[in-house]
Amino acid sequence: MTDQSPAERLVDLLDLERIDLDIFRGRSPHESLQRVFGGQVAGQALVAAGRTTEPERPVHSLHAYFLRPGRPGVPIVYQVERVRDGRSFTTRRVVAVQEGRTIFNLTASFHRPEPSFEHQMPMPDVPPPEELPRLVDEIKGRIGSLPERLERMARRQAFDIRYVERLRWSEDELAGAEPRSAVWMRAIGSLGDDPLVHTCAVTYASDMTLLDAVRIPVEPLWGERKLDLASLDHAMWFHRQFRADDWFLYQQESPIATGARGLARGQIFTREGGLAISVTQEGLFRPLRETGGGSQS
Repeated sequence: MTDQSPAERLVDLLDLERIDLDIFRGRSPHESLQRVFGGQVAGQALVAAGRTTEPERPVHSLHAYFLRPGRPGVPIVYQVERVRDGRSFTTRRVVAVQEGRTIFNLTASFHRPEPSFEHQMPMPDVPPPEELPRLVDEIKGRIGSLPERLERMARRQAFDIRYVERLRWSEDELAGAEPRSAVWMRAIGSLGDDPLVHTCAVTYASDMTLLDAVRIPVEPLWGERKLDLASLDHAMWFHRQFRADDWFLYQQESPIATGARGLARGQIFTREGGLAISVTQEGLFRPLRETGGGSQS
């Protein structure tokens, strides 16, 4: 529906159709992309896994592989395997299938919360989101107006994104750039009160900027592109409750890039400074002329 808010569209995207006890079908919007956004597939797969577990057992970790690029506009079927239902932990495996081919798989573990000791690393000291420009405004300010494709994507963007460091637009600005980045994010509008929706929404968002940290030393994030990239795998650990429609800080760094692959690590903090999620992802980076349309293999 065209009159939906960005948050409503995201909730609708994550609201899978149940076609059998452990089989779900998800929409894949037909947008001007070469392949389905990986965060969408991960978020929908986690919804499928969560729909087969007890609500009092939130997810505490997921490990996933992107096996083939998905085709925009074609539904994706998620098949859930109930691997284990223990006294404290539940394990689910999800296979995402599109047009008869497996494009993604995920294993997720759910845990009944228990009392324990606590410690965490502190949140970085960064400016608050109110002092930073919206990404869409920063792009408009640089190039005057968004190209039609980016304008259309900006209108449908479910998250307000604000980079802590200034964006670099040319190779001349890359000198001294370190492989790290930080962004404030929050869903544009209310996502309701279902904790699973917030978890899956952040799973969706976690794939949006994480590989920036790998690219920052070698090419401008929003200038002329020389590299095509694809997510290869994705892992997340959920530490405490959060809301995806409240501001959260996504701190990202890349410890290494080699062999056409780059590793990125992220930490997601609540506005109050609590470490909510840890993320790790490896991406494939190839010169655009060699990608043949963005295939992962």
